[in-house]
Amino acid sequence: MTHATRMEFANAIRGRYAVAANKDKHRILAEFVAATGYHEKSAIRVLNTPPEPKRRRTRQRPSLYDEAARGALIVLWEASDRIAANRRGQRPAAIRCLGSLTSGRR
Repeated sequence: MTHATRMEFANAIRGRYAVAANKDKHRILAEFVAATGYHEKSAIRVLNTPPEPKRRRTRQRPSLYDEAARGALIVLWEASDRIAANRRGQRPAAIRCLGSLTSGRR
């Protein structure tokens, strides 16, 4: 069961769980735990919290590179076998790769 499916299931049960008596709450909780595999305390937290609305993350700042520079960086990245471990390792590799690309060697 995926996280999204679990959250859909929790949203469907949440209202019923909120208005149920204690005996019914225990039965609903046991049903939810069996279906999702959550620990009881985690299931209680999920069912007692209101559902969070889905928010899309939007980019707050403009892109640093125009399309031409971005294309050149992608060519460099692919020529360097997509190196991206850390920035300190990228700069020397990028300089070596640029030298070989501009001289016609690959």
